Amino acid sequence: MQKQVINCRKISKGHARGEVIVTKDSISFLGGVDPKTGVIIDSQHELYGKKISGKILVIPSGKGSTVGSYVIFQMAKNKTAPSAIISLKAEPIIATGAIMAEIPMVDQPDADILNILKEGDIVEVDADSGIIKIN
Repeated sequence: MQKQVINCRKISKGHARGEVIVTKDSISFLGGVDPKTGVIIDSQHELYGKKISGKILVIPSGKGSTVGSYVIFQMAKNKTAPSAIISLKAEPIIATGAIMAEIPMVDQPDADILNILKEGDIVEVDADSGIIKIN
């Protein structure tokens, strides 16, 4: 089977390959994610109780306080951060956090990734080239 390649825009440089975790809910890192464990703690969120550490996080966008950038940075220091972030539309909070934490991040994919990707799929994010490869 041939890999599907999706073009997107680079937000934060880098490269990662791994399992995706997908949500159609926007995410707030401040109060929504435990930086010590990488678990979603917002009880109203679709991914409540799931761990995003080491996964490629696929989201529509971020939301919440600017402190969320520092939560992402803290997660990277704690080794609980996602290995990459794919967003339909990057907003400044998560984009800044990804850049500070050196987490590869892309947005504006040219395909409907929220409906193409399923939890557990393996993808490659090449933010430097602005592409996502679906295995």
